Amino acid sequence: MKIVNVHQARTQLCRLLRQAEMGEQILIARRGEPVARLVPCKPRGKRRPDVLKGKIVVPEHFFEPLPEKELRRWEDA
Repeated sequence: MKIVNVHQARTQLCRLLRQAEMGEQILIARRGEPVARLVPCKPRGKRRPDVLKGKIVVPEHFFEPLPEKELRRWEDA
């Protein structure tokens, strides 16, 4: 595990982030005392826009116009 002081972390943050993305863990220290650890996040999975297709059903009345009373409530808000 790489150890850097706070000043180095500030001046080299982009490089340290790249190293963390590659899997390296970086310990940030103040006056030789560890204060934080920079670690890689779990990789995000690929986004799938159709993941809920067929699992959610929108009822037909959802698309009907709102009643006048409800519309007035929205306008007054």
